[in-house]
Amino acid sequence: MELENRWLRETYVDELIRAAQKDERIVILEADLMKAAGTGRFREQFPERTFNVGIAEANMIGCAAGMSAMGKIPFTHTFTPFSTRRVCDQVTLSVAYAGLNVKIMGSDPGVTAELNGGTHMSMEDVAVMRNIPGMTIFEPTDSAQLRAAFPQITAHPGPVYIRLLRRAAVKLFEDGCEFTLGKGICMREGRDVTIAASGIMTAEAAEAARMLEEEGISAEILNIHTIKPLDEELIIKSVSKTGCIVTAENHSILNGLGSAVAECLSEKLPSPLRRVGVADHFGEVGSTEYLKEKYGLKAKDIAAAARSAIAAKQ
Repeated sequence: MELENRWLRETYVDELIRAAQKDERIVILEADLMKAAGTGRFREQFPERTFNVGIAEANMIGCAAGMSAMGKIPFTHTFTPFSTRRVCDQVTLSVAYAGLNVKIMGSDPGVTAELNGGTHMSMEDVAVMRNIPGMTIFEPTDSAQLRAAFPQITAHPGPVYIRLLRRAAVKLFEDGCEFTLGKGICMREGRDVTIAASGIMTAEAAEAARMLEEEGISAEILNIHTIKPLDEELIIKSVSKTGCIVTAENHSILNGLGSAVAECLSEKLPSPLRRVGVADHFGEVGSTEYLKEKYGLKAKDIAAAARSAIAAKQ
């Protein structure tokens, strides 16, 4: 598997500009991180539709809510912890409770925050947003998926949280492929275990499947790009066949993808489940690969969880 030749944030800004060219309602709001978000190109084309509120994230969400109330479609940008936990009350009340149409981009999720360290390394952003009624949570795997989903995000009438890897992603999908917001994707069929993964963990899940195949284990791979609402139909269909499941996420195992799948199965199809993710820890400074190793987010960890799940069903 190879990395794409450009950063995912560049694709994001491409799609943002393309959408703004078609719809004059689209505006962007920044919290003094335009260089990090790569949105300077948007400002060059639409200076009158670009607003930098400074390092005042709660105010940014409040301004976005006001713009939405006046008919605009605002996109806000900052790092994941400042897009979620720092502004939780504003997102909950000013946006979601008010039924407004604000798109919230959080960049550098989980261990991809790297050298920014623990203060900027949010392991709980999905958990924060999952608890907000009406919130949609989307995490693209690569540029092709982001391009396909972006018009749907823009057209969606309610708030959307976009959990965006800023750097180059592993290319897993071909340009022109179709994706539906809220519907997961079966990337590989299998019979022995289901592996449901999101974001950067999808590539690790694919590698884990190859490792397991060498042992005679057939793994089904699901890409869950929309964490909320969860595609329960796909989860149940897959686990009905394989009998067990592993979830893999660049996030805490508490109240993220693993919890969402556990809630679904506990009520509708009790089955052995193993969760691969960060086990209730804060982040720290380090490269993505170092941190994936430290927190157990590698293909080998997914493969080990798959063996454990299979043993539990037997």
